[in-house]
Order: sequence, then C-alpha cells, then structure tokens
Amino acid sequence: MNKIKALYFKHKEIINYLIVGGLTTVVSLGVYYGLVLTVLNPEKPVQLQAANVISWIAAVTFAYFTNKKFVFESDVKGRAQLSEAVKFYISRVGTLLMDMGIMFVGVTLLGGNDKVMKLIVQVVVTIANYVFSKLLVFRKGKERNFAEP
Repeated sequence: MNKIKALYFKHKEIINYLIVGGLTTVVSLGVYYGLVLTVLNPEKPVQLQAANVISWIAAVTFAYFTNKKFVFESDVKGRAQLSEAVKFYISRVGTLLMDMGIMFVGVTLLGGNDKVMKLIVQVVVTIANYVFSKLLVFRKGKERNFAEP
C-alpha cells in the first residue's frame, strides 16, 4: 500500500489530471450526445458545430474549476485569478478550434461517424489541454502571479 501511495504522490499531478480529464470528457460527451440525440441534428453542419460549442463551454467551465483545485492546486485570488481564468479559456479556444477542425474534416468532409470522431478528438484535445495548462496557465512561482498588484 505504501508503494502505491508513493507512486501516486510522485505522479499526483498527472494522475489527477487524467481523472479530471476523464470527468471533463464525460461532461463534454454527455452534453454533446444529449444535444444531438434530442434537439440538434449532427447531419447539419451548423447544428453539429453548435452542439460542439455548447459541449465545449460546459466542459471548459467544469475543467477550469477542477483543474485549479485538484490538479494544479492554484490558490491565486483577485486579479491573478481572473488572469488565470482568462488564460485558461483562451488556451481552450485553441483546442476548440482544433476540435472543430477535426470534426469538420472527419464528419462533414470525410463522412465519418460523428460519435466516433468526437471520441478521437477528445484524446487529442486532452493532451493539448494538459500541455497548455501546465506551460501557460497554472505556472508555479512568480511568473504565474504576474497579474498580482
């Protein structure tokens, strides 16, 4: 048991990120599938992208708060927290564009199954999101807190 604990603490950030990323994926897919199975038609490109964007908003909001608390353990407040949140959302816009591009090519241009493509996209986006969060958003030390007065 002590070896498992030691292994967890050695790789805590990555393990927690994978757990939070998995939960974020569940939020994203749940919202996406809920929309395309009820009110939006994924065969219509605008509705496909609308479902994608709505699922993105839900997932990114969930991801910001869970990554902040459980993965990167950020305790910034005030203007620094606002700056952190803005950087988080901006970095996620980059992966949203990646997501939308892959969905457009895979589903609209190549005729692939939207649900399978969405799963593939989630893997690519999860990796990119970790890199952006680690390097640009939740940096440790003074460079993270540059917005502090």
